[in-house]
Amino acid sequence: NPLAIGIIMETHTGQPSEQPLTQPVGISDATEAAQYLTAAKVQFLRLQFSDILGVSKSMDIPARQFDKALAGDMMFDGSSIDGFTRIDESDMLLRPDFKTLLLLPDGVEHNKHRVARIICDICQLDGNLFQGSPRWALQTQHDALIQAGFDDMMVGVELEFFLFDASRLPNPHSQDGAGYFDLAPTAQRENVRYDIVDALTQLGIEVESSHHEGAPGQHEIGFRPLPMVQAADTLTTTKLVIKQIAATYGLHATFMPKPLRAVNGSGMHTHVSLKRSDKNAFFDTKRKYKLSETAHFFIGGILQHAQALLALCSPTVNSYKRLAPGYEAPTSIAWSVSNRSAMLRVPMKRGVSTRAELRMPDPSCNPYLAFAVIAAAGLDGIQRQLEPPPPIERNIFEMTVRERRTHKIKELPATLREALNELRKDKLVQDALGSHIYKHFHNAKTLEFDDYRQAVHAWELERYLLRY
Repeated sequence: NPLAIGIIMETHTGQPSEQPLTQPVGISDATEAAQYLTAAKVQFLRLQFSDILGVSKSMDIPARQFDKALAGDMMFDGSSIDGFTRIDESDMLLRPDFKTLLLLPDGVEHNKHRVARIICDICQLDGNLFQGSPRWALQTQHDALIQAGFDDMMVGVELEFFLFDASRLPNPHSQDGAGYFDLAPTAQRENVRYDIVDALTQLGIEVESSHHEGAPGQHEIGFRPLPMVQAADTLTTTKLVIKQIAATYGLHATFMPKPLRAVNGSGMHTHVSLKRSDKNAFFDTKRKYKLSETAHFFIGGILQHAQALLALCSPTVNSYKRLAPGYEAPTSIAWSVSNRSAMLRVPMKRGVSTRAELRMPDPSCNPYLAFAVIAAAGLDGIQRQLEPPPPIERNIFEMTVRERRTHKIKELPATLREALNELRKDKLVQDALGSHIYKHFHNAKTLEFDDYRQAVHAWELERYLLRY
């Protein structure tokens, strides 16, 4: 029985001994989930979900409340979560998605209790899914892909982050002077990264690679492509794991896009492809670049909606300090075959690995919303047969303004306010979010930019206080 994970086996001495715990397999309902939790001797169940801004939230349930939690009867105050509901309509329910049940390993939970986590959908008291939930928005776009004849959108990410000395915050400081792909002893934090990868592996999350990135204290972990809802679930859990393990070393892991001046920021390159009849719908040996018509139209849709997509894929004021010339992050709307200076590129591998790599998302984004609008824009391109312009195989960063105009290359928004203005013009991206999420996201981010605009920063004081 794959559910009887924590069963007691008799050793050759006749004494019982507990076998190593493994992750649950094939959980599909409350009964199977309860059996696993009992067999694994889980003491607390973490009910996890995400707010509109991408911040993970949770409610921890003791064992005696497991039946109630698994039945979807755990109520919480939705008015206390950014962008959910008003105080006069605040009661909401957490409905577990049983296939997301995971046992948290000791490397993640450094306490004496055994903890499992399960990701939940948000429901209203009438049982209907809450349309302000980011996971709802992504599931809605998944359903749209199914209706269009596809199996799923596969998503693999390269997640970049910084590790800083926690004792010296809020000033970011790293004793790590390593650079891209550097090895020990220069890369002093590689053991932290090994522990992170080990914990993710214990959680059943398949890591394809990990290495030091270009900036001091910067690291990257790359993940195997997953169906888009599962990919977003995995990413939210991964970010929590990274933060928790870093803390055990006295470090703070941050997914802030640009915490250090004059070095590259952290991106979250997002690799996407569509599956149809269990095959890669982007691959076609008979066409140029071996890219199918579907792939071309999908790329056309991404380019068409790129300016609005940026508000969801790079959603903070700080994001646009990463998206600046000279730091290997895209600033123009163009695509290429392999050329890394483009906003969207198609890596050279073909067959099952044929994919589009979007280089503008950063790790501060809410993956549920980012993946939802990417899927919607790509599907719009397929349905409207939006043929993209020819790929740009030159270094776009070195092209003159006239050359960019000749190739009809538009610029990405340079600030969060510009991106929000583009989002306000794009009905398709708004519809992909749903009216509730769009309204609350746009309002929250408008307030964020206004707060930033009105704040007096250290740079201004250093430059102007004594001069004037």
